[in-house]
Amino acid sequence: MKDPLTMNRREFLKGSGAVCILGGMGSLPWSCHEAGSRKIAIAQTLSAVEREPLVRPFGFKGGYLTELWQTVAGLESTSGERAAGLGTQSVLWSDAALFEAHTEEKGNSLMYAITQRSLEILKGAQFTDPVTLLEELAAEVAGYAVKITGRNNLRKTFILNALVPVDNAVWLLMAKTCGITSFDRMIPPIYRPVLSERHEKIAAIPLISYDTPPSQVKQAVEEGYFFMKIKIGQPGTQEEMVRKDMERLSDLHRVMKDLRTPYTSDGKLPYYFDANGRYQDKETFLKFLAHAENIGAFDQIAMVEEPFPEEMEIDVSSIPVRLTADETAHTDTDTLKRIDMGYRAVALKPIAKTLSMSLKIARAASERNVPCFCADLTVNPVLVEWNKNMAARLSTFPGLGNLGLVESNGHQNYRNWEKMKQYLPDPKAPWIEVEKGVYRTNADYFREGGGIFRESLHYETLLKR
Repeated sequence: MKDPLTMNRREFLKGSGAVCILGGMGSLPWSCHEAGSRKIAIAQTLSAVEREPLVRPFGFKGGYLTELWQTVAGLESTSGERAAGLGTQSVLWSDAALFEAHTEEKGNSLMYAITQRSLEILKGAQFTDPVTLLEELAAEVAGYAVKITGRNNLRKTFILNALVPVDNAVWLLMAKTCGITSFDRMIPPIYRPVLSERHEKIAAIPLISYDTPPSQVKQAVEEGYFFMKIKIGQPGTQEEMVRKDMERLSDLHRVMKDLRTPYTSDGKLPYYFDANGRYQDKETFLKFLAHAENIGAFDQIAMVEEPFPEEMEIDVSSIPVRLTADETAHTDTDTLKRIDMGYRAVALKPIAKTLSMSLKIARAASERNVPCFCADLTVNPVLVEWNKNMAARLSTFPGLGNLGLVESNGHQNYRNWEKMKQYLPDPKAPWIEVEKGVYRTNADYFREGGGIFRESLHYETLLKR
């Protein structure tokens, strides 16, 4: 009997259009946008990986990371154009059950194997539209992902996370082939209305992990950070978890309650809680909210991200805070399902779910008047710029002034962050560093796409080793 993966690859190369398990609305046909119709043929593919250690174990979802693998996907077209796309793997974020079932290294190896398999599939393929290519590629590689992990319930985000460097490379290859050097021109016309803003400032969201000391939080605010992302859902039983979360909130609120920012109407700091699906029922979560009310912190809650597990499909519209979908909004279809359940914000992650899928999610949320912002995956400095490009163009998040909103916590967690910044094409560009809690953009930023179309010598070299 023939290998079904081989047969599927033949179908893929013929352009038959596999049925996509990742669901979606599809996209309008376009090729090199205004430049006209042009098929791009992929002749060669390469991959590489670099392991970056963290400053300390990074805790969330009841687990801890010690390193993050940076993956590079290289593509070369038949016309000789080359592109290198980047990804940052986060197995714990994308599939906590798989992470728990393996060593940290084994989980990363499995995800990287999916990246490599997807590149093998792309050899000899042709495309005109990165969004459609991503849909078909995700469908094609899904069976392989289930096979090597042994998990029939493998989360879609695990596959999407593995495909980020590939999708990244496909967009860059199309841009090079079509002579596109701006993010605005690269985006298909159907998605441009969702990305029509041009924010001169983008609020930088820092991450407060389980073990971040209150003194460090206070220091961050004094440096200008003001939209504070706080990890909750600590390890332990549900009773232990909510007790530790309430104690944690008390400690942090004691430090932050009297601090002020010029970017909110009342001057108070917005609190952004991320539970990563750790709360098993409404009652336990409401205990946490009641505690916030009792200590005077409730009115500062801007949103709570993913309080409940994905399989807990319940109406949350009665919960008196804005709930945000992240991991459960795998696709545009999943996003609409969460919105129907009562979720009132969406965390976009072009650096974790691919730019292609994030465009579809943003469009779906916009059609329901649900605000979006860009969240981090503790990615490298190059990928931060991909996230910022989208954040700078999204509508302002409720409660803020005329600002974009993006999470960036790499500087808090990577041991070699300063060295990693030197891998940027222009590490001294004025939009790289946070100034008093915000990234500042300018005309050059929007014209150049924050430098994403320029090569990173470091990551290009990795592909040649």
